[in-house]
Amino acid sequence: MGLGGELHSDIEEMLLRQGSIQQNLWGINLHPYESWPEMVEFDSLINIRPRQNNRSRDVEDEALRERILKLVEEKVRR
Repeated sequence: MGLGGELHSDIEEMLLRQGSIQQNLWGINLHPYESWPEMVEFDSLINIRPRQNNRSRDVEDEALRERILKLVEEKVRR
């Protein structure tokens, strides 16, 4: 998980250099002043992945969205 950067692609590039696998990287926005789970916005250009059946900026797979929410809750929402 990476936070910061001007663009999601900046963090994506950093994580790839550190050994992350691109198919496992998804972009979200965090809005800390919103309530849970609305604080997590699944919107990023790096999410457009036709090869993974994700054709929009959103994270379309509901199970994957739940996994991302769980990770954010564990790492950020304490």
